[in-house]
Amino acid sequence: MIDKLSWIAIYPEIVLLVMACIIALADLSVVSARRTATYVLTLLTLAVVAVLAGMQAANGQTIYGFGGMVVSDPMGNWLKCFSSVVLMAALVYGRPYAGDRDMLRGGELFTLSMLALLGMFVMISGSNFLLIYLGLELLTLSSYALVALRRDHAVASEAAMKYFVLGAMASGFLLYGLSMMYGATGSLDVNEVFKAIASRQVNHQVLVFGLVFIVAGLAFKLGAVPFHMWLPDVYHGAPTAVTLLIGSAPELAAFAILIRLLVEGLLPLAFDWQQMLALLAIASLLVGNLAAIAQTNLKRMLAYSTIAHTGFMLLGMVAGVVNGNSYNAQFAYSASMFYIVTYVMTTLVSFGIILLLARGGFESDEIADLAGLNQRSPLYAAVMAIAMFSLAGIPPMVGFYAKLVVLQALVATGQALYIALAVFAVITSLIGAFYYLRVVKVMYFDEPLTATTVAAPRDVRAVLTLNGALILVLGILPGGLMALCAQAIVATLAG
Repeated sequence: MIDKLSWIAIYPEIVLLVMACIIALADLSVVSARRTATYVLTLLTLAVVAVLAGMQAANGQTIYGFGGMVVSDPMGNWLKCFSSVVLMAALVYGRPYAGDRDMLRGGELFTLSMLALLGMFVMISGSNFLLIYLGLELLTLSSYALVALRRDHAVASEAAMKYFVLGAMASGFLLYGLSMMYGATGSLDVNEVFKAIASRQVNHQVLVFGLVFIVAGLAFKLGAVPFHMWLPDVYHGAPTAVTLLIGSAPELAAFAILIRLLVEGLLPLAFDWQQMLALLAIASLLVGNLAAIAQTNLKRMLAYSTIAHTGFMLLGMVAGVVNGNSYNAQFAYSASMFYIVTYVMTTLVSFGIILLLARGGFESDEIADLAGLNQRSPLYAAVMAIAMFSLAGIPPMVGFYAKLVVLQALVATGQALYIALAVFAVITSLIGAFYYLRVVKVMYFDEPLTATTVAAPRDVRAVLTLNGALILVLGILPGGLMALCAQAIVATLAG
C-alpha cells in the first residue's frame, strides 16, 4: 500500500501529466490555426502547477515518497515553480513566431513542452538514480522532437540529428557512471549511496571511475567545455521559439541534478568531483567568452554566452567543500542556485527580443539586425540593454549581484587556489563584457536597416516589460531571492 505522503510529494507531477494528456486529446478537435484554446489551457495548467509547487515550497517540509525514490523539498519545489513560470513566459514569447512559421498546425509545441517540463520535474524530485535518469530521458526525447518540429526546415532537422546523436552518447556516459556506482555501493537510492561511500568500505578507484562518467554526462547536459559541441549548432539551427525552450527551464533542472547526485549522493567524493568541475569551469569561462567575441549571429553568441555562464555557476559548486569541511556549502550552493535562476530570467528577455523582431520569413538573429533598434522602439531597446548589462555583470542589474555572490563564496574559503579562480572569473567576465556591450552599441548608435516600428501582441509586451523590470528590481533588491535560495539549500542539506 502506497503512503498518502507519496501522493502529496508528486501533486505537481500528477496535475501536469493528466493535463498534458487532456490537452493533447482536446487539441484534436481544435480547428483554429493559432491554437488559441490549446495555448490558453496550457498556460492555465502551468499557472496551477506553479502555484502548487510554490505552496509546497513555502510549507518548508521535506517529504519522501514511494520508498524514498521521490523527494519533495523546498529547493526542488521552488525550482519546479520557477521552471513552470519560465515555460509560461517562453510560450508567450514563442507563440507568434511559431504561428508565422506554420509550427501550430497541431498542438505538438504545447504538449511536448509540457512533457519536457514533466521530465524536469522528475529530475528535480528524483532521489533514486533510475528515476533521475528516466526524467532526464523524458526531457531530452521531448527536446529532440521540439528541435525537429519544423519538419520541412533542413537546418532544424540537421540540428535535431546532431542533438540526438551527441545526446545519446552523453546519456550513455551518465548511465554507465550510474551503473558503476550501483555496482560499487549496491544501491540506486541517493541517500543509501551516500551512506555506503561515507562508510569508506567501498573501493575508491571504482567510485572515481564511475564519477568521471557521471560528471562527463552532466557536463554535456550543462553545455560545459569540452562537452559543448552541440550547443551552438542546436541553438542556431533550432527554431528560435524552441531555442528559448531548451535554453531556459532545463538549466534549472540540470542544477537540481548536480545537487541530487553530487551533493546529496556523492558528497564524500567532493574532493574528486570538485577538481573535475573546476577544470570544466575554467575551460568553459575561457572558451565561451573568447568564442562569443567572434560570433556575428546573435543566437550563436548567446550559445557561447551560456557556456561561459555555466562555468561561472560551476564555480559556486566548487567552493562548497574545503579540505573535507563543508562549512561553506550553504553559501556556495545557494549562490549557484541564485546565479542559475537569474541567468535563466535574463535569457528569457534576450531570446524574447529576437522572437519579437522576427517576422514572416525573416529570423532577425544576426547582431546587425538589431541596428538602430532604439530609434524603432525605445522600450524594447531598453529591455534588451538591461538583459545585456545583466549578462555582462554590470550594476545595478541582477547579473552583477549573481556574479558577486559566487565570487564571495570562492573568496570566503580563504584558499589561494579558490581566490585565483575568482580572479580568473573576473578577468574572463571583463572579456565577455565586450560582446554584450557590442550589442548595446549596435542598438543605440548604428543606423537602422528598416524604418518599420516594432509591434507586439499585448501579452508579449506585458510579459517582456515585466521580465525586464524584474532583472532591474532584483539587482537593486536581491535579498529576498537570495534568502529564498539559501533557505532552500539549507533544507536540502539538512534532509
